[in-house]
Amino acid sequence: MPQDPTERRVTVTGPPRRTTRASGYYRPRTEIDEQTTLGHTYVRSLMRSQLRAGLAAFAVLGLLVGPLPLLFAAMPDARRLEWAVLGFGLYAPLVLLARWYVRRAERNERDFVRLVEDR
Repeated sequence: MPQDPTERRVTVTGPPRRTTRASGYYRPRTEIDEQTTLGHTYVRSLMRSQLRAGLAAFAVLGLLVGPLPLLFAAMPDARRLEWAVLGFGLYAPLVLLARWYVRRAERNERDFVRLVEDR
């Protein structure tokens, strides 16, 4: 059976269909680098967790230091107690609070890196 001379095989070419999503999975780091909506969401989640840690530390600091003027006003004759509390009694809780905050912030960043690096 002879083929019709008007029908020929045609090869269709075009731009490659492979994009940066070659495996069907887009890495979070790429999302952040390209400043997509998902990348923005990743960064905002880190910022929110850091803000929560900072606000928690600030609240504990306020609860620790805030009532001291009322305490000192209630005991006007205890000048030595005021200096002892301000000079020595406040440093240990402040150091512990600062240590907690730094560890929490580093853990937030480590979790974020683990998420972004896909480990």
